[in-house]
Amino acid sequence: MLPSPLAIDVRRGAIASLGTVLSDRRIATEGRIAVAVGPGQGAQIAADLDLPNCEVFKVEEGTVDAATELGKKLRSGAYEAVAGIGGGKIIDVTKFAATMAGIPMVAVATNLAHDGIASPVSSLEHEGGKPSIGVTMPLAIVIDVDYVRAAPPHLVRSGIGDVVSNISAIEDWELAGKVNDEPIDSMAVTFARVAAEAVLHRPDSIESEGFIKVLAEGLVLSGMAMVVAGSSRPASGACHEILHAITQLSPGTSNHGELAGLGALYASYLRVEHLDWPQARLEEIRNCLIRHDLPIVPSDVGLDEASFARAVVHAPGTRPGRFTILEHLNLSEDEIGRSVARYVEAVGR
Repeated sequence: MLPSPLAIDVRRGAIASLGTVLSDRRIATEGRIAVAVGPGQGAQIAADLDLPNCEVFKVEEGTVDAATELGKKLRSGAYEAVAGIGGGKIIDVTKFAATMAGIPMVAVATNLAHDGIASPVSSLEHEGGKPSIGVTMPLAIVIDVDYVRAAPPHLVRSGIGDVVSNISAIEDWELAGKVNDEPIDSMAVTFARVAAEAVLHRPDSIESEGFIKVLAEGLVLSGMAMVVAGSSRPASGACHEILHAITQLSPGTSNHGELAGLGALYASYLRVEHLDWPQARLEEIRNCLIRHDLPIVPSDVGLDEASFARAVVHAPGTRPGRFTILEHLNLSEDEIGRSVARYVEAVGR
């Protein structure tokens, strides 16, 4: 059996139909709905909704504490469902809180920064870093193209980096299968690969409504790949190990999707250099990132080569037990430093 959302609505004006989605008796039978909003567009959207029986909760931070507090409120209020309206942080917080309260969650995305829209994972901050926590996937997903296009452009470009990084993550999973006999779910791989390829080869940009729809659907499909796999494996490999290392060692550097794309490109370079991976494949990823003005070298995100190399050294420790190109090569600190220098020279503009 394949779990999937009851509804996926990606179009202009989709949020206007949110009331209809929430009134689906498979989600809420009596209409006792909670709405969680962030500090951005979410509050205005909630104010415009025709949901007389809903209660709005404002969430200021994407932390475990904020998610736990919201979960307690949802549980004590006996709500039937909750809608999380906003960007990645608010959706991650709401997924965790809904899981804690044992109620369905509807994801209403106002930007396309990463594939957490439909994933069974919440990335939340706490004292020990920003771990990925297993949660229940959203029961319905609403993405309004108008709101996405009104969001800052870098939040849309970020989603491109995240979904394209699936290509690198799949290679890591298949490498783990060959070297360690790790089980690979071919359905999850198919979902993740199709999501990435759909974006990788499109010639249009984020200014195009058609591109926005394909990106949104790709991010949803990427999230569903993780549901099928039962983990983030089909969309998270060395690319995400590197991004998590960067956020731990250099907090505030760039954003999730941009770092995922950068990490995927570096991991792909390692495959070309050490595993005879096709150079043409590396160029496809590089050209896509350049086409959408995404970072391809450390300096694009404000890091020097030494800082990026330190992150690569630290990266395997962010996902203990996950086998990727980094664990396979097991390069020394000096070897990684030289590799980063060669990478910058090879792929830089």
